[in-house]
Amino acid sequence: MKSPPRSRYNVGFLIAVGLAFHYVYMSSIFDCYFSSTVSNGMSPVTVPSNLAKRLVLIIGDGVRADLLFSLNPFDNIPGSPRIVAPYLRSVMEHSGAFGISHTRVPTLTRPGHVAIIGERFDAGMYEDMSTISKGWTSEPVEFDSIFNQSSTTFSFGFPSVQSMFSRRAAPGKIRDWCYEDGEQDYTKDASALDFWVLENLQRLFRNSTDDPILSSQLNADKTVFFLRLGGLDITGHSYRPHSKEYMNNIRAVDRIVERSQSLFNEYFQDSQTSFIFTADHGMSVTGVHGDGHPDNTRTPLIAWGAGIRGPLPDSSPSSHDEYSQPWGLNHLLRRDIEQADITALMATLLGLQWPAHSVGILPDADSSRPGYLALSAGEETVARASIANANALLEHYRVKHVETNQGRRLFYKPFERLEGRADNNIAVRASMLQRTQTAMDANDWKNVHNESLVLIQAALEGIRYLQTYDSFLIHVIVTAGYVGWAAYSSLYISRPLDQSLSQRASPRASTTITVLVTLVLCCSWAVFALQHSPWTYYIYISFPCFFWRQFLLQTPWRFIPPTFRYSQCTITALLVFVALQGITVCRSILSAGEEVLTSYPLAMMALAVWVTYGSVQSLQAKSGLPILNQYLGWILRHTDCALVASPLLAVMLGAKFGNALTKTTAYLIGFGVWLVVLSVNAEGLFYLAYAMTLQIWIEVETTLRNEQPVANSGEYRSLRLDDLRIAIFFLFFSQCGFFGAGNVASIVSFYLEPVYRLVITFKPFLVFGLLMGKAVIPYVILSVSLATLNARLHLPPFSILLVALPLTDVVTLTFFYQVSDVGSWTEIDQPIGRFCVMSLLLLWSMGICAAGEYLMADPFRLDREKVD
Repeated sequence: MKSPPRSRYNVGFLIAVGLAFHYVYMSSIFDCYFSSTVSNGMSPVTVPSNLAKRLVLIIGDGVRADLLFSLNPFDNIPGSPRIVAPYLRSVMEHSGAFGISHTRVPTLTRPGHVAIIGERFDAGMYEDMSTISKGWTSEPVEFDSIFNQSSTTFSFGFPSVQSMFSRRAAPGKIRDWCYEDGEQDYTKDASALDFWVLENLQRLFRNSTDDPILSSQLNADKTVFFLRLGGLDITGHSYRPHSKEYMNNIRAVDRIVERSQSLFNEYFQDSQTSFIFTADHGMSVTGVHGDGHPDNTRTPLIAWGAGIRGPLPDSSPSSHDEYSQPWGLNHLLRRDIEQADITALMATLLGLQWPAHSVGILPDADSSRPGYLALSAGEETVARASIANANALLEHYRVKHVETNQGRRLFYKPFERLEGRADNNIAVRASMLQRTQTAMDANDWKNVHNESLVLIQAALEGIRYLQTYDSFLIHVIVTAGYVGWAAYSSLYISRPLDQSLSQRASPRASTTITVLVTLVLCCSWAVFALQHSPWTYYIYISFPCFFWRQFLLQTPWRFIPPTFRYSQCTITALLVFVALQGITVCRSILSAGEEVLTSYPLAMMALAVWVTYGSVQSLQAKSGLPILNQYLGWILRHTDCALVASPLLAVMLGAKFGNALTKTTAYLIGFGVWLVVLSVNAEGLFYLAYAMTLQIWIEVETTLRNEQPVANSGEYRSLRLDDLRIAIFFLFFSQCGFFGAGNVASIVSFYLEPVYRLVITFKPFLVFGLLMGKAVIPYVILSVSLATLNARLHLPPFSILLVALPLTDVVTLTFFYQVSDVGSWTEIDQPIGRFCVMSLLLLWSMGICAAGEYLMADPFRLDREKVD
């Protein structure tokens, strides 16, 4: 086939620039929405009085609030008890306070523990970008915690969670007892890990009788005991929350809590211990905690003991809603809080120094509603704790305000509610503190209480204001960047430099454009330097300047495409999409009769089905994963990669691929082995339907063009306006391949069931790699189908990609504006995920095109040799 004339447009350079641009701009949402407010140099604030001598924090990892609180929560299981956690329910009804602790995204183990024990505030997003590469439990940003402020913390549970806090504490401050990583086995009874915690707590108390130093630490004031019960999270992932195993694990946790309280009462023989039971995150019905279900963020909170009030009658209007009706507790007050507020409650109970960076609000700071502190604490104690809460937040705001003011020397606009001028011409913040101090001097504790809440709300608004101070600027730059990229990439379709010189900008106009763009870039960099802006800002502004300069210099000024033609293409694309949905008859792609379809790949597929079925049956019977099945699963996976994904498949099988359909079928069957091993429910059927639909797409597009096979033509054809429809469908199939099989749900929601067939212990990076490999499988079929369509339409390689490039960032920019740092999991997580997926779509698209041309090289080469 004849090659097209040499062009001045290098597609490789375009792809390289696009990859760099999208990689850099993917971090813009973090600068815009989730920049960290962690600052140094805060003055410490201490709660003036303590209500308890020691505190016991019990975290049930992955406990669902409704299954713990409700009556008959497991009515689907014969013989299940009416009350699954009788001891904790008796606490709620007779001696403690309860409610829902609403977590923030991401609903993972690390951020949940950081929020409860010691938290930093990233506007609802606890993670920095650097944590992505550090596993599930590392925390790259220094933060303060309740453990740091205690006299001694005794910690029991999973090693990664324990070490997250202990490695930042002073030597001897935190004493921890951890089981081995390998003990977290998803094929065994996970409640054994919870009983391990209880046994080591018993051993601790026994050892203190022969250890004076340990005994002194145990009996000191401001002591914290942390019991992490991780069995429910493992059981929920393995068997799902509505299973008998999950029910039994809740009952085990209830017995452990009861026995733990008895141990504390027997050892200390006083009434100076506070108890808090909660969870780091919940879990949806499918056993995951990242799929956007509200039960992921609703966790139980039960507090009792020293300094904590008992149950109160329900308020009017009622504190209960439809969600809590099945609990059977409508006669008692339900007091919900945010997860970060638990830090404030614990600091108040023990009289600790307030953890720096904490944005928790003491539940009792709101005088209009009952909190969690005992009524006997008195109004003065509550007021002093509330003003300490306000002072800590104001100190947080003050340090951030000073940093922002010093950095933004130009055009800085302070937060008006706190930095504006009051009637006496002093700062509003100083005026508010002055009123509060006056009320304290007059022992007007009710007024102090009310003023504290106003200060708390103003300080949080101020922190939020400073955190998003550059949001508008980043929005402008990002918009100019994405629109500029679309304009720049469109040049590779129209290719004005390969056409008449008369349509380009004149030398004088070119000089003017270059000077103006350079001036914008230099001025922006100067402003960023004066304001000490992050280095990423310099890169953000560079891309739109480059894109727009190139576009303005190369734009064919005398040609403006008629709008109606673009509209016609869009409508045609929609009509073809509807037609595709109605096609029910297609050519079977499994009917190829070449030698490549030997019994080998079909036998491997049958063996994969047998191994997967046996593994599932064994795991459901709680018999563990048979070692033979585990080895066979890995052998099948690696055999699949080696013999099917490789372009040497034809040589290894001794067959010669005569046409594209035969080779496509080979890849379909070969990669199907891997997908079967890691499939859930109907994902295998999706894979088959996806491949068949792609074949229909090829036939429909070829028929619409009335094109003949490649062998009948010797020249590439140029791009046409209706190729826009093909690009739209290419993007559509890219999205379907990523989301259609539930692959992304398996990755971001921690749906680990298929991985247990190969790995029985939790190894984050290995698990992530397996799931990512599974997600890529549909793209193998898409890549070879796209290459086939490209060839049958007589288009040069990568042509469809070039048409798709200007379209991708229309959606990307839309998702950028939809990102939010407040709201539910769905409102926060989905726009972030979609934005990142669309930002990476260029990489995926480039990989798809390159892989397709490579994998299908043999049939196309044979066809072209026939032409020559």
